[in-house]
Amino acid sequence: MKILDCPQGSGEWKKARLGIPTASTLSQLVTPEGKLRTGQGPETFLYRKLCERLLGYSNDDANSYDMEQGAVLEREARGWYAFERDADVSEVGFCLTDDGRVGASPDGLVGTDGGLEIKCFAPENSLRTLLSGEVPKDYVIQVQASLWVTGRAWWDFLSYSRQWPALIVRVEPDPKMQRSIRLALELFYKKYDALLARITAMRDAENAAKEAAYYAAGKGGRD
Repeated sequence: MKILDCPQGSGEWKKARLGIPTASTLSQLVTPEGKLRTGQGPETFLYRKLCERLLGYSNDDANSYDMEQGAVLEREARGWYAFERDADVSEVGFCLTDDGRVGASPDGLVGTDGGLEIKCFAPENSLRTLLSGEVPKDYVIQVQASLWVTGRAWWDFLSYSRQWPALIVRVEPDPKMQRSIRLALELFYKKYDALLARITAMRDAENAAKEAAYYAAGKGGRD
């Protein structure tokens, strides 16, 4: 695992995420039950990531005000967790697999073995999560993918609210989920690399044709 030392939400952090699957987006490829998604969803995700790679920007940036408000509660929640668990929580920017092709943005790395995912839901969703006692389905793959990227032994999912008691759910790598994530990424990059090679060849051919036409026009003008 490689760690990029950049603040989450910064320009460097956003740039690092462009064009690659991340833990928070892998639910586009794998269901909460560990099955590979099929149909339009994964294809749309594939082309979105290709566009990010080729254009150098994303259309998915969250509203800055919402991010700022979320960051305030997240800092509060991280401090609460560190005190409650007497834990050493390190803030990190962006984690990458060794090949740099998959990333994750942990809300904290805990000691040498764990990680932390913080969610500060609206009151009704916080209450639902608290009473269920489980990681909500929408975030099962995010937590498993964070484990996969970082190689950590466990991950604590923290649902934090100022209205209700906090909930901490410890999650360990699920072999079935991990296999599905690995397979989904293999299939994703097989298509991604092929399409990237095609569009790159098309761009190169177009540029070569334009350059040839430019020099031909210039030569004709001199004669």
